[in-house]
Amino acid sequence: MKRFLAASLLLAFALSAGAQDTKEEGYVFTPVKELKITPVKNQNRSGTCWSYSGQGFLESELLRMGKPEYDLSEMFVVSHSYKDKADKYVRLHGKTNFAGGGSFYDVLYVLKHYGAVPETVMAGLNYDEDMNVHGELDAFTKAYVDAVIRNPNGKLSPVWKKGFNGIVDAYLGEVPETFTYNGKEYTPKSFAQDLGLNADDYVSITSYTHQPFYEPFVLEIEDNWRGASSYNVPLDEMMEIMHNAVNNGYTIAWGADVSEKGFTRDGIAVVPDIKVLETSGSDQDRWIGLSTKEKEDEIKKMISKPCQELTITQEMRQKGYDNYQTTDDHGMVIYGIAKDQTGKEYFMVKNSWGTNNKYKGTWYASDAYVAYKTMNFVVHKNAIPKAIAKKLGIK
Repeated sequence: MKRFLAASLLLAFALSAGAQDTKEEGYVFTPVKELKITPVKNQNRSGTCWSYSGQGFLESELLRMGKPEYDLSEMFVVSHSYKDKADKYVRLHGKTNFAGGGSFYDVLYVLKHYGAVPETVMAGLNYDEDMNVHGELDAFTKAYVDAVIRNPNGKLSPVWKKGFNGIVDAYLGEVPETFTYNGKEYTPKSFAQDLGLNADDYVSITSYTHQPFYEPFVLEIEDNWRGASSYNVPLDEMMEIMHNAVNNGYTIAWGADVSEKGFTRDGIAVVPDIKVLETSGSDQDRWIGLSTKEKEDEIKKMISKPCQELTITQEMRQKGYDNYQTTDDHGMVIYGIAKDQTGKEYFMVKNSWGTNNKYKGTWYASDAYVAYKTMNFVVHKNAIPKAIAKKLGIK
């Protein structure tokens, strides 16, 4: 009886340990530094991540400043940006990008030159949808400006802008001249002034070797149609700025490539060292014999839990950009740092794809992924370490 009891206890312990191991096979994250942010939104079927992340970043800045929680209108920014983009596209005879994309600078530019409005004032859903569906809007606006630059009348009509603005206003709503919020009447500019944000306090940072370090340059990406400049720093200093920002209470507007296999829809962003699979002893022969799909399945299995990652160098980062392997895909907000069960650090990232993922709209991006796939980021100038700010001439 005692032997049976002892054996039963041993078996139960083994099963319990096995269950625990299985449960912890994936990622287990513990926040180290978590900053205040506003709720996750869903950009849905629109190419407006730049506006969602940019406005979300400004909302978190307001929280940092001790202001109440605000829900700023993304479509106010989109409306002004589309209209400005159309003007530039026509002036350049179509020799620039015209699409739904944009940059963080668009958000700052609109804040500075046009102001801001709450989401309740301009939701931008005037076409019988509950969430953004911009396929028709983007198709119509692009067709319109292309028709204008074909110049069928031999000279441009003085009313072409009125026609274009009419399309945007029909879908997103007219930009309000005045509105009432919390019992007070505002214009978009007076509302922005009341928020207390200074667009000139924010700077863009990047790290590439085809331009001189410690000097600003216009980052060569299609959606940077306003020609915004980014300060160029070495990779180690780029990462130092990002860690310093979060650790000192500043969130980050993060632009990155999210097309990598290591950026999963389950909320993980890592750079797995695939060579570990290719050269792991007796597994090498098995790897060589696998089909493409089977190899992809092996990679998915590898990144489903903490894994060995590539060591990212400045040269790797530059090569990815030069070869079109690192592209300007997506804007998000970095708002914290967490560790997994092995002690490795990850940035906590607020996305704009809704909350229907494992971490309710949060992604965990490893240092390796951020170092490799960051296109640029925007941060308050005071978040930059003083020694680096001095090299950049930022005061």
